Amino acid sequence: MLSFSSLHRHYSTLPPSTPSLYFSPLHHAFSFFNPLTTPTFSLSSRTPLRIRALDAAQPFDYESKLASAHFHNSQHLKIAIVGFGNFGQFLAKTLVRQGHTVLAHSRSDYSHIAKNLGVSFFSDPHDLCEQHPEVILLCSSIISTEQVLRSLPLQRLKRSTLFVDVLSVKELPRDLLLDLLPNDFDLICSHPMFGPQSARRSWNGCFFVYEKVRIGDEESRISRCEKFLDVFAREGCKMVEMCCAEHDKYAAGSQFITHTVGRVLEMLNLESTPINTKGYGTLLDLVENTAADSFDLYYGLFMYNKSALEMLERLDLAFEALRNELFGRLHHVVRKQLFEKVRNSQESSARTRNGAALPSSALALRSEDVAQPNEYKGQISDRFGDSSKLKIAIVGFGNFGQFLAKAIVHQGHTVLAYSRSDYSDVAKKLGVSYFSDADDLCEEHPEVILLCTSILSTEKVLKSLPVQRLKRSTLFVDVLSVKEFPRSLFLQNLPPDFDVLCTHPMFGPESGKNGWNGLPFVYDKVRVGSDESRVSRCDWFLDIFAREGCRMVEMSCAEHDWHAAGSQFITHTMGRVLEKLELESTPINTKGYETLLNLVENTAGDSFDLYYGLFMYNVNAMEQLERLDHSFESLKKQLFGRLHGVLRKQLFEDAEKFDVSWEKRMLPKLSEGSAALASSLETLNGENN
Repeated sequence: MLSFSSLHRHYSTLPPSTPSLYFSPLHHAFSFFNPLTTPTFSLSSRTPLRIRALDAAQPFDYESKLASAHFHNSQHLKIAIVGFGNFGQFLAKTLVRQGHTVLAHSRSDYSHIAKNLGVSFFSDPHDLCEQHPEVILLCSSIISTEQVLRSLPLQRLKRSTLFVDVLSVKELPRDLLLDLLPNDFDLICSHPMFGPQSARRSWNGCFFVYEKVRIGDEESRISRCEKFLDVFAREGCKMVEMCCAEHDKYAAGSQFITHTVGRVLEMLNLESTPINTKGYGTLLDLVENTAADSFDLYYGLFMYNKSALEMLERLDLAFEALRNELFGRLHHVVRKQLFEKVRNSQESSARTRNGAALPSSALALRSEDVAQPNEYKGQISDRFGDSSKLKIAIVGFGNFGQFLAKAIVHQGHTVLAYSRSDYSDVAKKLGVSYFSDADDLCEEHPEVILLCTSILSTEKVLKSLPVQRLKRSTLFVDVLSVKEFPRSLFLQNLPPDFDVLCTHPMFGPESGKNGWNGLPFVYDKVRVGSDESRVSRCDWFLDIFAREGCRMVEMSCAEHDWHAAGSQFITHTMGRVLEKLELESTPINTKGYETLLNLVENTAGDSFDLYYGLFMYNVNAMEQLERLDHSFESLKKQLFGRLHGVLRKQLFEDAEKFDVSWEKRMLPKLSEGSAALASSLETLNGENN
């Protein structure tokens, strides 16, 4: 507060000739009583009043500036990231972009990376803590979290500091934070259920799970907690408040399975092909999303997930069960073929002994059934030149045949169908003419025979068709998942007059349920007559898929099998193994776990015959099955080897402590016991290695 004397001194320094330029109501009041010093002036000659800015800031200016600064600063936090590896750097980019002040500390020197990101790096944790960050964000690995937490000089932090972890398991860090931190610190346990790969483009729609374990009731501490959570909400994350125990029940198990499958597939060195199916594409994405994560993260999921060992055993049993199912079916087929050969050999011997060979019923044809050679020229339907609509007979009207029929009918083609099972009701609803007799079907003279049978039954079905009732220029098309096998069947069993087109729509009722746009359709024009009508017919058939938006890929059957059959076998194998685990969706699915659920959904609808056919007629299938088995065994050894190392270290540390405490009293016995313990562990280690 200004005193009168200071005012008087201020006044006495003013130039006497200009009293009206420096006017103060208080000064004027005092000078009024001194007629000798009071200046005289009239209203008409009075100089306009001017106020000089004072050195002291006015209350109104100060409060507005303070409010503005407080508003600006209140939106941002000073956040220290402890553990500035891959994930810490990933989070730092967004924190800096949002305007927060970010500090970092790590055992490794990331100072250059930090500088590029706009982050202040501290190699000494004391220096970091003396900066008084409002939030300590723990981004260390699961297995190093306790060690890192114990190494922090907590005494240098403000006592109300907020600690946040981002580990993939939650009960472990919650217990650690409660045990090792003083009660003054606030605690949030969180899990951003995404990473540098799965959210490299955006966090929008990704789950962020959190529990406010301990937050002080002061408004500033509550506000700080909300501001930190708002970092993720502003990026579009799905914010899920959930207790740590509930999180681990839902997430830890699903994450362990996801990372296990991803690491097994990574060992196979899978490569993209020019004709990836959706299922195989999801496997490649899964490998990419998990490969960037450290083994420490995966090992932490195994070590600190109560059900991890059980799930590993279930995965092992599921794979073994599937393998037994494959080999059991293979044994049955081989056994059946052996007995048929013996029986045929015996029948042939009997006919020879009787002196006459009986005609085979499969080859006994009525004379009128045989197509006449001189009828061929000029008999091709004139409608080819007038219309692009085809009469297509689907042989094998199961799940996939019906799936294709819908699109073919929708495009205005005439569709006939034949199958061993009675699908007449389904056919009627789809606008398809159904035939229970193959002779009746062939007498309708379809321009295209579309084989939609399983791989295993293709040869039998093809040989059972009365091809003599068809026009000799008929186009035969298959849609099997392997290509060299049907190609050989067609060329060996069909007369040379028939056209042959081998195709593979690399999608099915599940993967193509929302449309075929962009999905690969592979084809090989194995044998197509040079007549314009036959060339056009082949093109019209292919146009069915082109019009639906398929990516049309012309490729030889051998090249197709090189690219596709192997990848498909791996895809279906993993899908069927996971199906046996009966995986269920959770309220907080990661993208990787969603990939596995989608894979199961896409493969579960396919018959086992399809999968077995991929195994039986893929020359590389057995080798791939063995590689898959070897990869899984290698991963288990890696996990158990690390676990054994941890237990061994703990045993030796306990033995050393025991030795120090009791060596004076029990020196002879302890020495013998320690030697025996060391010998046993070394033996065990040698056996495991």
